[in-house]
Amino acid sequence: MRAIDLHTHSNCSDGTLTVKELMDLAHAKNLAAIALTDHDTVDGLDEAISYTKEKYPDMELVPGIEFSTVEEGKDVHIVGLYIDHHNESFVSKLTQFIESRTNRNVKMCDKLRKEAGIPITYEELVSSFPGAVITRAHYARFMVERGYVNSRQEVFDKYIGDNCPYYVEREKISPEEAIGYVLEAGGVPVLAHPILYHFSDRKLEALVSRLKNAGLKGIEAIYSTYSPSEERQIKELASKYELLISGGSDFHGANKPKIDLGCGMGKLFLPEDLLEPIRRASGTVN
Repeated sequence: MRAIDLHTHSNCSDGTLTVKELMDLAHAKNLAAIALTDHDTVDGLDEAISYTKEKYPDMELVPGIEFSTVEEGKDVHIVGLYIDHHNESFVSKLTQFIESRTNRNVKMCDKLRKEAGIPITYEELVSSFPGAVITRAHYARFMVERGYVNSRQEVFDKYIGDNCPYYVEREKISPEEAIGYVLEAGGVPVLAHPILYHFSDRKLEALVSRLKNAGLKGIEAIYSTYSPSEERQIKELASKYELLISGGSDFHGANKPKIDLGCGMGKLFLPEDLLEPIRRASGTVN
């Protein structure tokens, strides 16, 4: 049975491979399907769909997105699979969300320049990463490449990590709102990498229960960094709340050098037979 990978990123958000490079790598690894799930953007999906259809008809491209949401002050991510990324209402809401991120980035550049003495402007940042939704990973790369800091870690420890003096919070949306966006686009909402949130077992189950009531359809039970016991824990939650099992590598290219496409840290395997229930849940006919 061939593998699939339902959580990947290109340079349209904070990955380092172009869409075409990512699709080429996926096919070279003999993946049966790959979902492109860039952070808060669908900019790469049309290219991914057309390129894959033309060049790799034996590999399925699953159109997706990963929404950044906030739960009790922590980042919680909702992946949407099989979304209709041209749905007018979905596009309108996503556009508003991206505009709020633009305003946040302008403010953060201003703080770095005026208060920290880092000569950075939003215009320079955008021109350095054309077409990308700007994240803090882009700030780190920009500042290291120009010699303003010594390392990527320094950027997050001293400047724009959570609670650092030059960090500006982005507009917050709740996990429920993100689930609603995905459902509106005809997609399947999935709770991404729940182990990474470091909630207590009780708090995590309460979150899963609440999001199930809001329309959550799946959970990432197979993920690059999970231990066998963590995978069992999430699979038990999936069974208890009748959620579809999803997962993936969370591949970012050079930004996460220990994570490889399709196989994560070497032992990840997401079998292709997990895809059909997700496809059916979206109403997509293959």
